[in-house]
Amino acid sequence: MQNQMFQQAKNAVNRMMNRGNGGFNEKDKQAAQNAIQSAYTNATAEEQQELQALEEQLKQQNELK
Repeated sequence: MQNQMFQQAKNAVNRMMNRGNGGFNEKDKQAAQNAIQSAYTNATAEEQQELQALEEQLKQQNELK
C-alpha cells in the first residue's frame, strides 16, 4: 500500500517547482512543508530519503527568491 501522505507531499513540492521563481507564496511553501512533515509519520526508510530531498528542494527554492 502506498503512503498517500508521501504522494501528497511529492505533489505539493512538484506543483511549487513547476511554477518557477516567485510563482508561489508563503502559504504554498508552508502547505508543502506540512505535507512533508505529515508524510514522515508512516514513511518507509526509502520514502524518508525522498522526503529529505524534497525538503532540500524547498530550502533551495527559498534561497533563490
